[in-house]
Amino acid sequence: MNKVLFKNLIVPVCAAIPFLYACMGNSNHKNSMDSLNTKQDAAPAARIPDSANFSTQVDGKTVKLYVLKNNNMELAVTNYGGRIVSLITDGKNGKPVDVVLGYDKLDSYRKPKEPYFGALIGRYGNRIAKGKFTLDGKQYTLQINDGQNSLHGGFDGFFSKVWDAKQVDAKTLELTYHSKDGEAGYPGDLDVKVVYSLTADNGVKIEYTATTLKPTVINLTNHAYFNLSGAGSPTILDHLLTINAQRFTPVDTTLIPTGQLQPVAGTPFDFTKGKTIGADIGKTDDQLKNGKGYDHNFVLDAPSLTSPSVTVKSPETGIVMQVFTDQPGIQFYSGNFLTGKDKDGKGGAAYPYRSAFCLETQHFPNSPNTPSFPSTELKPGQTYHSVSIYKFSTEK
Repeated sequence: MNKVLFKNLIVPVCAAIPFLYACMGNSNHKNSMDSLNTKQDAAPAARIPDSANFSTQVDGKTVKLYVLKNNNMELAVTNYGGRIVSLITDGKNGKPVDVVLGYDKLDSYRKPKEPYFGALIGRYGNRIAKGKFTLDGKQYTLQINDGQNSLHGGFDGFFSKVWDAKQVDAKTLELTYHSKDGEAGYPGDLDVKVVYSLTADNGVKIEYTATTLKPTVINLTNHAYFNLSGAGSPTILDHLLTINAQRFTPVDTTLIPTGQLQPVAGTPFDFTKGKTIGADIGKTDDQLKNGKGYDHNFVLDAPSLTSPSVTVKSPETGIVMQVFTDQPGIQFYSGNFLTGKDKDGKGGAAYPYRSAFCLETQHFPNSPNTPSFPSTELKPGQTYHSVSIYKFSTEK
C-alpha cells in the first residue's frame, strides 16, 4: 500500500426548561449548570491576539504568530506546536465570532498540564496502551503521560515543538518538522509537513504529509477546541451535532479501545439523526462513565472530502461547522476535563467544564496493538498523506 490513510437535575426543572436538555450534567460538576444559567458569561469580543505576545525564542528557534485571511475568515496559527490560536468567522447577525479556544500569549501554551489547545498532535494522536507496541518483532517503549498509557505522542509530542514556518501567501501557512529516530520512543527519522490553508468556500484545510527512514507508526491530527457560540461561552451542550457513524470504539476505564466496533443504535452515542450534545450526556451508561462524558472514537461510515462526516451548529450564533476527512475515525471529546479555574483564556476568559468540544480526525486509538483496526504503520518509501477540512457557514 503506497499510502497510509489513515444531583441529577430535578425532573420538573428538566421538563419545564427544554434548554437544559434533559439533565445534562453530573452532580459533581456544578460549574456546568452554573455556566448554563449565567448567559452573561458571554464570549469576549473576537480579535486576533497581539502578535508581540508570541514573538520569542524557544529551544533556540524563532516563534511567531501567523495570520491567514480570506474575505470571510481569519485564522491565527503559531508555529509553537502548530497551534490554531484563533479562528474568526461571522455569526448570523454579522458579528465576528472566534470559535476556537486559546490564549493571548505564548506563555500560557507552555504551562503544565495545558490541554493541547489548537495543537498539532503526533507522532501518534490519541492513546497507545501502556506506552508499548511491537513492530517487525521489536518492542518499542513510549513516554507514559496519561495514567498507564501514552497520549498524543507523550511528554515530547509535536504539540510542544517549534515547527519551521513559511507563510506561502495570505491564505496558506506551511509548517515542517524533523522528528529524530527515537524521539519520545518512536522509531525512524520522520519528516513531517502540515499545510494550513483557507479555502474559497470558508474551509480551514489541514493537509498532513510524512515520510520515514525506518518502519514506524503515525497518526496525525489537530486538537482544536471549538465553541461555535464563541470561545469563552459557557457551554456546548446546546450545540446540535450530527455524526455519520453507525459504530464507535468502546473503551475501558483507561480509555483504551476494547477492540470491538459497537453499534451506536440504542445508545447515547447515536448522533446519526442529529441531537444536542447535552441530550444524552447525563444518562447512566458505562461508556459515558469511562469517558466522563464523550471521549470516544467514532467509526465514520464514508469518510470523504466532498461529503461531510460531521455537522455541528450553534443555536446562538447560527454558525455551522462541517468536517470533511479521508481518515477512518474521528474522536469526539466533550470538554470533560476543562475546569475554568484559570481565567487566562483570550480576553481573560475562563474555559469551564464542557465549554468546548473537539473533533479530531484520526486512525483509531491503540491501532498498533489492535490488528483488526486499520493499520497506522508507515514504511520507508511510503508517504503518509491525510486531509481534513473544517468548513463554516451561517444559518438564521
